[in-house]
Amino acid sequence: MRFRNALLLCSLAATLGLTGCSQTTTTAGSPTEGEKVATNQIFSSNYGPVEDHGYAVPGVPINRVDQRFHRQIVDYPTKERPGTIVVNTPSRFLYYVLPGGKAVRYGIGVGKQGFAWEGEAYVAWKQEWPTWHPPKEMAERKPEVARYVEAGMGPGIGNPLGARALYLFNKEGKDTLFRLHGTPEWSSIGTAASSGCIRLMNQDIMDLYSRVRPGRSARVVVQQ
Repeated sequence: MRFRNALLLCSLAATLGLTGCSQTTTTAGSPTEGEKVATNQIFSSNYGPVEDHGYAVPGVPINRVDQRFHRQIVDYPTKERPGTIVVNTPSRFLYYVLPGGKAVRYGIGVGKQGFAWEGEAYVAWKQEWPTWHPPKEMAERKPEVARYVEAGMGPGIGNPLGARALYLFNKEGKDTLFRLHGTPEWSSIGTAASSGCIRLMNQDIMDLYSRVRPGRSARVVVQQ
C-alpha cells in the first residue's frame, strides 16, 4: 500500500485521534524466528495505577496480557539510528531504538484491515492528556461524536487518545493524521482494534513519551 493511499484512508477515520474505533478480535500470530529476540529486561511490574496531572490512570491486570506485549528491553540489531521508532504491524510490536543493538519493545494495537498503513514519518509534536477532535467523516457515521468535531473531547481517562499522544507528520511536513497514543483498553493490545492509529497501554505511552524529543530526527518507520 502506498503511503499516500494510507493517509487518505486514515483521513476518513480520524484527525487528532483515530481511536474512537470498534473492537475486533484479530490477534497477532506466533512470533517468527526473526521475532524471537533475547529479552534483557522486562517491566511487568510497571503497570500499576498512576496518578498523573490530576488524572487517575487505572492499573493494568498485566498477568492477563501476553508477556510478549509487556514493555521490555530486547536485542534489536538494526541500521536505524537510536531514537528511531519502528512499528512492526504484523507482530504488534513498537520498538524504540537504543544504542548498542538494543530497543525498548512495546505491545501495540493496530489499525483494522483496510486502515493499516506503512511508510515513514516523524514525531512533529507530542501532548500530555490531549484533546480529541473526530473528523466530520466520523461524525457522519457516528452522530454521537458530532459534538466533539469543533469543541473537542476534553482530556480524561475516557478520551480515545488516552494519557499521551505523539503526532506524526510526513516528510513534507504535513499532518498524516496518524497518532501513537494511549488507551485504557489493555485487552486490545496485540489485536487489530483501531481505525488506523497505533495504540499502547497508557503506562507504555507515558514511558515512550518521556523518551521522544519531537522533530525531524524523531523518525518513525511503519512496517507491514
